[in-house]
Amino acid sequence: MAAVAGGDTRAPGPSLSGPHGSRDRTVFLFDRRREQGDPKEKVLSCDEETYRGFRSAVCQVAFCISAEDNFVITTTNRKEVTDDNFSEIVQEGVTLYLLQSVDQTLLSATKERIDFLPHYDTLIKSGMYEYYASEGQNPLPFAFAELIDNSLSATSRNTGIRSIQIKLLFDESQGKPAVAVIDNGRGMTSKQLNNWAVYRLSKFTRQGDFESDHSGYVRPPPVPRSLNSDISYFGVGGKQAVFFIGQSARMISKPADSHDVHELFLSKEDFEKKEKNKEAIYSGYIRNRKPSDSAHITSDDERFLHNLIMEERDKKSFTAVVVTGVQPDHMQYLKNYFNLWTRQLAHIYHYYIHGPKGNETNATMKEAGPFNNIDIEILMFEKGKVPRMVNLREIKDDMQTLYINSAADSFEFKSHVEGEGIVEGIIRYHPFLYDKETYPDDPCFPSRLKDDDDDDDCFVVEKGARGKRHIFECFWNGRLIPYTSVEDFDWCAPPKKRGLAPIECYNRISGALFTNDKFQVSTNKLTFMDLELKLKEKNTLFTRVFNGQEQRMKIDREFALWLKDCHEKYDKQIKFTLFKEIITRTDLTSKRMQSPWATYSAIEWDGKTYRTGQLVKTIKTLPIFYGSILKFFLYGDHDGDVYATGGEVQLALEPQALYDEIKIIPISKLDRAMSEKVVKKYIEDEMARLPDRLSVTWPEGDELLPNEIKLAGTPIGALRIEILNKKGEAMQKLPGTSHGGSKKLLVELKVILHSPVGNKEIISHISQHGGKWPYWFKKMENIHKLGSYTLKLQVVLNESNADTYAGRPLPSKMFKFNIVEGKPEKFSVSLLDPPFRVGVPFNIPLDLQDEFGHPTQLATDIEPILEASGLTLQYEEISKGTNCVIKGVTAKGHVNNYLGKNFNLKVILPGLKEDSQILKIRLLPGPPRQLKVKPDSEILKIENGTSFPFQVEVLDEAGNITAQPKLIVHCKVGYILCILAQASVMRTKNTQGPALCLLPPSCKDVPPVEKTIKLLPSSHVARLQIFSVEGQKAIQIKHQDEINWIAGDVMHNLIFQMYDEGEREIIITSALAEKIKVNWTPRINREQMIQGLLPDVKVPTSVKDVRYCLITFHDDHVSLESAFTVRPLPDEPKHIKCKLKGPNTLQMGEELESEIDVMVTDQYGNQIQTLSASCINSLGVSGNGLDKSNLKTTWQESTQTMAVKGIRFYPGPPGSKELCFAWREFSDFLRVNLTSGPPVKLHLMDWPELGEPIAVINGRELQKPLIVQLCDQWENPSPEPNVKISLVKASNLKIIPSSQQHKTDENGRANLGVISIHAPRGEHTLQLKASYNRNTLDCPIIKFNVLPDPEKPVCLNVKYDKNASFAAGSTFPDFMVSVISEDSNIIKNINPGRVSMKMWEGQSSGNRVPANVTTLGCSKVKDGKDEGFFYFRDKMVPERVGTYSIQFAFAIDKTNILSSEQIVIEVVANDPVQLLPESVPATPVVSNVRTVASRTLIKDLCLHIKDEYNNRTGNDLVGKIVAAIKSSSEEDTEIPVFQGKVKTIEFPFNRGSAEIVNLVLAENSPGRDSTEYILEFEADLPALAKPLEPYRLSFMFYNDFKKQQQMATLTRERDELSKSIALYRNMFDTTEQLITEMKYQVQEAETRQSHLKNELKKHQIDIPQTSIMLEQEGVKKSPRRACTLSNYPKDNQDILGKIAHLAQIEDDKAAKVISWHMASDMDCVVTLTTAAARRIFDETQGRQQVLPLDSVYKKTLPDWNRTLPHLRNGRNHFRPIGNPVFARDLLTFPENVEHCQIVFGMLLGDTIIIDNLDAANHYRKEVVKITHCPTLLTREGDRIRSNGKFGGLQNKAPPMDKLRGMVFGAPMPKLYSTLSGQIDLLQQYRTAVVKLHSVNQDLHLQLQSLNTPEMQKRKQELAEQEKSLKLIEEKLGICTFSSKVSLTDTLKENLIFMI
Repeated sequence: MAAVAGGDTRAPGPSLSGPHGSRDRTVFLFDRRREQGDPKEKVLSCDEETYRGFRSAVCQVAFCISAEDNFVITTTNRKEVTDDNFSEIVQEGVTLYLLQSVDQTLLSATKERIDFLPHYDTLIKSGMYEYYASEGQNPLPFAFAELIDNSLSATSRNTGIRSIQIKLLFDESQGKPAVAVIDNGRGMTSKQLNNWAVYRLSKFTRQGDFESDHSGYVRPPPVPRSLNSDISYFGVGGKQAVFFIGQSARMISKPADSHDVHELFLSKEDFEKKEKNKEAIYSGYIRNRKPSDSAHITSDDERFLHNLIMEERDKKSFTAVVVTGVQPDHMQYLKNYFNLWTRQLAHIYHYYIHGPKGNETNATMKEAGPFNNIDIEILMFEKGKVPRMVNLREIKDDMQTLYINSAADSFEFKSHVEGEGIVEGIIRYHPFLYDKETYPDDPCFPSRLKDDDDDDDCFVVEKGARGKRHIFECFWNGRLIPYTSVEDFDWCAPPKKRGLAPIECYNRISGALFTNDKFQVSTNKLTFMDLELKLKEKNTLFTRVFNGQEQRMKIDREFALWLKDCHEKYDKQIKFTLFKEIITRTDLTSKRMQSPWATYSAIEWDGKTYRTGQLVKTIKTLPIFYGSILKFFLYGDHDGDVYATGGEVQLALEPQALYDEIKIIPISKLDRAMSEKVVKKYIEDEMARLPDRLSVTWPEGDELLPNEIKLAGTPIGALRIEILNKKGEAMQKLPGTSHGGSKKLLVELKVILHSPVGNKEIISHISQHGGKWPYWFKKMENIHKLGSYTLKLQVVLNESNADTYAGRPLPSKMFKFNIVEGKPEKFSVSLLDPPFRVGVPFNIPLDLQDEFGHPTQLATDIEPILEASGLTLQYEEISKGTNCVIKGVTAKGHVNNYLGKNFNLKVILPGLKEDSQILKIRLLPGPPRQLKVKPDSEILKIENGTSFPFQVEVLDEAGNITAQPKLIVHCKVGYILCILAQASVMRTKNTQGPALCLLPPSCKDVPPVEKTIKLLPSSHVARLQIFSVEGQKAIQIKHQDEINWIAGDVMHNLIFQMYDEGEREIIITSALAEKIKVNWTPRINREQMIQGLLPDVKVPTSVKDVRYCLITFHDDHVSLESAFTVRPLPDEPKHIKCKLKGPNTLQMGEELESEIDVMVTDQYGNQIQTLSASCINSLGVSGNGLDKSNLKTTWQESTQTMAVKGIRFYPGPPGSKELCFAWREFSDFLRVNLTSGPPVKLHLMDWPELGEPIAVINGRELQKPLIVQLCDQWENPSPEPNVKISLVKASNLKIIPSSQQHKTDENGRANLGVISIHAPRGEHTLQLKASYNRNTLDCPIIKFNVLPDPEKPVCLNVKYDKNASFAAGSTFPDFMVSVISEDSNIIKNINPGRVSMKMWEGQSSGNRVPANVTTLGCSKVKDGKDEGFFYFRDKMVPERVGTYSIQFAFAIDKTNILSSEQIVIEVVANDPVQLLPESVPATPVVSNVRTVASRTLIKDLCLHIKDEYNNRTGNDLVGKIVAAIKSSSEEDTEIPVFQGKVKTIEFPFNRGSAEIVNLVLAENSPGRDSTEYILEFEADLPALAKPLEPYRLSFMFYNDFKKQQQMATLTRERDELSKSIALYRNMFDTTEQLITEMKYQVQEAETRQSHLKNELKKHQIDIPQTSIMLEQEGVKKSPRRACTLSNYPKDNQDILGKIAHLAQIEDDKAAKVISWHMASDMDCVVTLTTAAARRIFDETQGRQQVLPLDSVYKKTLPDWNRTLPHLRNGRNHFRPIGNPVFARDLLTFPENVEHCQIVFGMLLGDTIIIDNLDAANHYRKEVVKITHCPTLLTREGDRIRSNGKFGGLQNKAPPMDKLRGMVFGAPMPKLYSTLSGQIDLLQQYRTAVVKLHSVNQDLHLQLQSLNTPEMQKRKQELAEQEKSLKLIEEKLGICTFSSKVSLTDTLKENLIFMI
C-alpha cells in the first residue's frame, strides 16, 4: 500500500509496524526521463517489501505511468535499484531517480534531502583544542591549510598533476568577496558529501550507515618523512575553516565515475533561520545537477559562480569549496599580507612541494620524485588590477628553505615509540662565518638584532645564533604542526660541563621531526598532544641514520663527535693571540658585562694577522673610521690563545692630531680588504685639510690697522673672515665624517680692554658659516672706553667652543689698538661758590666732554656767551686747557627783597653739539649803599600809643633792599634809643624832639637820615574789666582768674566795662561792640553787648575739659584782652562705670588676672570725688555662671574707685560672658571672653559609640579616620596648637601606618588618619597619649572588638585518636587537619598540596622545626566529602622507640608557613617477637677437655625480648629461659650436654631480660669433633599468647684443645667479616631504596606537569606565556561604560550607596533605557536602616533622596525567579517576538546582592526589556488577554507604561550623552575572569615545573654519588670481604648446610644490631 504527495511536502514521520510487521518508508522521487517531465519531487509513502511491489507503486501511485514502460530506478549516485539490493537501498528518506538508463544525462537539477547531525564524537572530543588559537599570529593561513589538507588527500591517488588552486575573488563587479579552493581530486558522491557535512565524522568512524568519502581506507605504507597525503583526518577542520573564513560555504564536487555534479550549500544565515523557525537545523538539500549548469545562481552577490561552474565542463573529477561572506578583516589581511601568508603556507607544505630532502636550491640538479607533481597555486583577483599569482613551489624564503640552504651539514636520526610510532629527525648545522652567524632569522621569532650596522655600539658579546627558539619543528604526516616545537633532547642539549665542541655550537643547530599518524594532534592540526612527552620518556631509544641505514650506537656520543667535526670544519672564527691581561671595562653601562675582559695584542682572522699599532679601516659603521689598533677585547676569563666568534677592537682614530678619540667597535666591522697604504694616504690627505690660517677683509671700510690710535666711538669693520687650510681652501667644518668631521667650525671675535685692574672682555661674538656667505661680523661702533685694546679672532669648535683640537691650537689673529678721547661735544658746569650778590664778581668752572662723556679740552676759537633775563652780565676772561673757567663774572639787576631772586643763567659755548647749559642762581642784594626812610616829611605828628609811622630801607647800589649779618639800623628820638625799625614811645604828653636813623660804623658808605616827631594825647580804649553779677552784687573777674562751676551748668549775668588812658569809662557804641570778641560762642547778641552784657558761658560736661574764656578788643590803636578759666565740678551721682585693667580673656576655672575698677560718675561721666570707703557696701556684682566665692571688693582712696578682684566662672560653655555691676540704683555691664581651660584630656571626634568596642575585622581599615580634639576638664574644645599626640598600644596590637607622633593644629585638633588593626580576636585597647606643659593629658581609650578575618588562616586544627598507642612500625591513626580562619571556621577550597605533615625525633624547644625532618603529603579525599579537611592516612610510625614530634604545616604563600602545635608522641615497642642478646657474642669454640675455660660456652650473656624492629619490650613479663643444645642435622645423635650431664638449664626471666652466666659443657661431653652445634635459648613466658622465636647461638665443638684454639681464631675473624658485610649490604640496600623513592617522586612530578600542560593546551595557553598578565591588566584598564555620578561616601556600614552605583549592565542599549527609566531614582542613597537615612537627610538639609530598606514591605516584592507573563506552566501561551526579558535579569550586582534585589525588585518590578516598539505592542496585546502587563522598555529607547500609554517625549529615552553620566556602568569583561583563571593555571604549572626540576636534580645527584670513587671502593671492599669469609668458612670445615645457616643467622643478627 502506498500514498503519494507532490511538491515540497515534508515526509511524514515514521509509522509503527502493522500487524504483519511491515513498516512505512518515505521515499523522494524525481522523474528525469524527459525534459518535459514534472520537475518537482514526488513523496512516496510505501510499505512494499519487494522491488516489484515498489516499482508498481512508483508507476501507479507516484507518476501514473505504464508498468510496461522501460525505465530504471537509481540512487543519486546512479546505482540501479534491483531485487538484490532493494532492502539495502530503499530506506527511509532516500532520494531516487527515474531514468531511461543508468548513464543518462541529468536533464534538470534535483535537490536531495540530507541530514548531517553531529556525530557523537562532538561530545566526546569537544575539549580537544577546537578553537583556532593565534599564538601571537594571524590564524587565517592555518584555516587555509585545513582546506589544502582535504585537497591533498583528495588528489593522493592522482597519477598526473595534483592541482590545488586557491582563488581570492575580491572583484566587486563579480559579486561579494569570496574564496574558492579547487582541486582535481577524486571528488565526492552525494553520500560522501553528506558525510562531509557531519561534524567530527572522522575517517575511522565512517562506518555502518555512513559511506566514507575515503572509501576503502587503508593506512598508507611507510614513506620517507611520512609524506603520505593522509592528512584529512578528523572531520572537523574543513567545517571550522570555512566558517572561520566566512559566513557560508558551497561545496561543489563531481566524482570521476559520475555524470552529475553534487552541490551542498551551508550558511550561518540558514542555520539561524531554521533555529528561529524551530526547524531541524542539521538538515538540508544536496543539489544534483549536470556539469556547467548554473541556472540556480540568481543572486548578484554570487555572479562569479557562473564562471567557476562553466569551468566544470572539461573536468573529469573535482571538488570546489567556495566560501562567501568573507570577513572584512580577513580580506584586508589577505590583501595586505599576501607575501607573508603565502610564505607561511609554503613552510607548512614544504616537504610535500619539494620532496623529502626539501628545497635544495644549491643542488646542481633536482631528483625526479613523486612530489614534483603537486602544484599549489594562489590567485588573487581585484577590480582594476592585474591578478596576483604565486605557486608555493616558487617561494624561496620560507623557513625550511632557509634552514636547508644555510646548513653546512646534517645529522639524521630515528626513533620508534610504542610499537608503530615512528619519528624521523634531522639536525642541521649553520656555521659561523668570519663575522656573523648564518643561522637564518625568522621574522616571527627574531633571535638577534636586525642589523649590526646600525650602530657602532650595537653589541658587546654575540648572543646565541638560535636565540630563544626551539631546535625542532614538528611535522605530522609531512605537514607542519605550527604550534608545537621541541626545545631539545638530553643528548643534543648544551652540556653542563664543557664538551667536545664549544657551548655556542649548540646554538647553531636547527632541526625537524617527522612523525607518522601514531602521534595524536589536535583536531585542527595546530598542536601535538603528546609528542614531546613520548620522545622524552626514559625507554625511548634514538638511533643515528647514516647513508639511509640505522646504526645502533650511543646517540649522545655520535652527536657530540658530529658537532665537533662541524665546528672544526665549517666555523670560520677568530683566533686571539698574545694574551696580555684581564681587565674591567668601566665604559660599559651594564655592570654585569664590565668584567672579566681578556685583552690581546693580535688576532688571526680570515688568513690575516692584525696586531697592535696596525692601521685599519672599518666598514658598516656610521661614519667610517680610520685608526690604529690599540688592543683587542674578548669577554671571559681567558689566559692564552683562544678561538672565538667575535670580540672587540680598540682603535685610536687617525689622524690623531685631527680626532684624538678612542673607539671600541666589534672586530667584525674591520675592513679586511683595505691595505695599510691606502689608510696612510687617507691620513695625509686629512692632515692637509686641517684649518691653517684666517683671511680677514674689511668690505665696508673702517679697517683696523695694527697699533692704530682711534678716537672713542670710531667704527671698526664690518669684518669678513674665511678659514683656510694649507691648500688655501676655504672651510667651515672639520674634515672627515660625523665622529669628528661633522663638527662645525665657528669664528669667535673678542675685543679685550687692558685696564690697570686686569683685562676685561667687552665684546664677544661667535659667527657661523652661512653657507652662501662666509663668516661675518657686523660693524662695531660701541668701543668708546679709553685705553689699550686687543681685537682677537679665534677659530673654535661648535658646541664645545674649544680653541684647540687634538692638542693643536686652531687658527687665530689679533689686532692691537688704542682709544683716546674725542672732540668736545658737550659741557657741564662744575660747582659754583655761592652766595651771589649784585655787583660782586664770581667764577664759573666748566667741564668739557666728548660724545661718550670723556673729559676733553676746549678749542681755542670758542668764546663763551652769558645770558640772564633781567640782569646785566659781564666777565673778565676765560681760561682754556684742561681746566676751563669763566672768571670775574658780575651781575646787576633788580631783586625783590633781601632774600634775593632766582635767575636762569645761560652759558653758551658756540660750536658744540650741546652748546648751552642753564644754571639756576639766587642773586642776593649787594652790599648796603643808602638808606630810605618813609614817610618822606621831615616833621611827623603821632598820637600816643601808636607805632612810629615811618619805615627804614637799606638799599644796595642797584636800589635793592639789602641785608647782611649784624646789620642794625639805629633810630634816636631825643634821648631814647629805639632798636629795630619800630619802637614804642613812652606815654608822654606834648613830647617833641629829633629822630636820627643811621647804620653802624662798618657801613661807612651809607649816609644817615634825620626826622622830627611830635606826640599828641590818646582817647582810645586802654583797659577792659569783667564782672559777674550775683543778685545786686557785681564781683570782678580778674585777668587769668579760675572759676569753679558745676559741670554742664551755664554761667549767667556776665558784664564788662572799658576805660581809656585817663581811666574814663567809655560808652560802648555799636562800632565798639563790633570790635569786641569772645571765644566761647560764635554768636554774639550785639544789643546786649552795647548794654555791657556778655554771652552766657556753658560749663563743660567733663571735669577734664577746663574752659578758657577770652574777651578781646581790637581796633587800629590798641589790642586788649581779659581771660578767665572755668573749671567744671562733678554733679550729683548718676552712673557707675566699670573698667578692666588688662586683657578681657580668662580661662575656664581660673580667676581674671586683671582687676576691675568701678567708679561713680555724674550724668556726664565725671567721677565723683566726694565718696568714702563705706560706699563699697552698696556695690554688687552678678553674671551668668559667675562664681562669687573668691570675689573681693576694695576701696581705692587714691583713685576714688572700687576695685573688684576674683572674677571666676563656673564651668560651662566658653564664649562671651556679661558681668553686671550695681551700686545703689545704678548699674553697668562688662563683657569678658571666657575661653576653654588648659587642655587636660583628648576627645575622639565622630566616634560617639566609644562606650562600646568598635567592631573591626582583623587586618582591615577602620571605617573613618581618627580625629582627636584637645579639651579642658569640662569637655570644652581647647584650641592649643603643636601638642604632640601619639598612640600607645599593647605589644600584640599592630596598627598600620605604624604609630607616630602627630601635632594639633590651630584648632587643637589632630587627624591620625585611617588606620588598619592587626590583633588577635577579642577586645583590645588603643591608648592616645599627649602631654601639655609637662602634664599628661587624660586621653581616651579606644576599645576595638577585633573580629576574625574569615579568609585569614590562623591555626591548624588537628584531630586524631589521642588515646591511640603508637607502636613502632605500625600505622598512625588518621590525622584530620583543617585550616581554621580567624573566625574559627574552616577555610575551604585550599590546594591539598599546601598542607604537609612534618615528623622528627625528639622534642624541639618552642615551635622551631629542625632541619632533618620527614615531610609527608596528605591523602586524597574520598568521594569529595569533608570539604576543607585534609587526611593523613596510613602513615607509618617510626620503627625506633622514643619521643617524636609531629607538626602540620600550611603554606600560606611562598614565604609564610602556618604551623600547628607540635604533637609529642611516645613510640613504644611493638609486640614481642624475638629473644636477642644485648650484644652479639662471638661464636663460641669449645671442647670437652677438663679445663673449665675450654668448656665454657657463655661467660656472661644478657638476653632481652624485642619486637620486630629490635626495640626492647616485655618489661611486664615474668618467666624463665630454657637453654638447650641442638644439632643442625637431625641425624646427629651425639649432642653435647651441659655441666651436670643435663640437656637443659633454666634461667630466671624478669622485667624483660635474663642473665645467662657461666654456661659450661660437661667434661667429656658427647659430640662430634669439628662440628657446629646450636645453643638454643627458648623463653617460657606464660603471659604470652604467642611463643617467641628462640635465640640460637652457633658454637664449634672440638675434641682437641689445640685445634680448638686455632678454630677459635678463625671463628673470630669470621664474625668480624660477617658484621662488616652486613653493614655494607645495609648501606647499599638503603641507597637503592632511596633511589627508588626519588624515581617515584620524579614520576609523580612529571605526571603533574604533564597534566597541567595538557590543561594549558586545552585552554590554548602558550608556554611560556608572558603577555597574559599584561593582557589582563589591559582588559582591566580598557575603557568601558562607567557611571560618573558621584557616589555618597560609605562612612557607615549601613550605607549601600547611590542606586546608580549598585548595579551594572553589560548591554549598552539596555543600560541606556533602564537608566533613563530610573532617572528619578538614580541619585537616591540606599541605606539599611532608617537611622542612617535620617542622618544623611539631616547632613544634607533634606536635599538628598534616601531609601531605608528596613521600611520596605517585602511581601509585595516580585519573585526574582518568576517566569515571563507569556509563559504558563512552562509553556508558551503565545510565541513572543523581540527577545523579551525581565529588566532585573540584565542587572549584575558587584556586592550586596540580596539588598540590591530588594531595591531593584521594588523600583523595577516586573519591567520587561524587548527589542523594539512593534514587538512590545505585540507582546502587550497578547499578554493582556491572560494577565496584567507590566511596563515595557524597548532597546531602541521607547516605553509602554503598564497602563498601555506610549509615545511622546516623556516615553522616549534621550541619547546616552544626555543622561549626564547617570547611567549604570558596564561590568568587567568576561575575558578578565577567563584570564584570571589562566594565570592561576600558569602559576600551578610553574610550581609543578620547579618541583620536577628539584626532584630531577636530587635524583641526578644521588645517581652520581653511586659512581663516586668512594662508593666504588666500598663495593670492591664488600666483594673482597665476602671472598675472605668464604675462605675462612672453608678452613673451618663447616658443612655447606651449617655454613649457610650460620652465615645467614650471623648476617641477620649483625644487620639488626648495626641498624
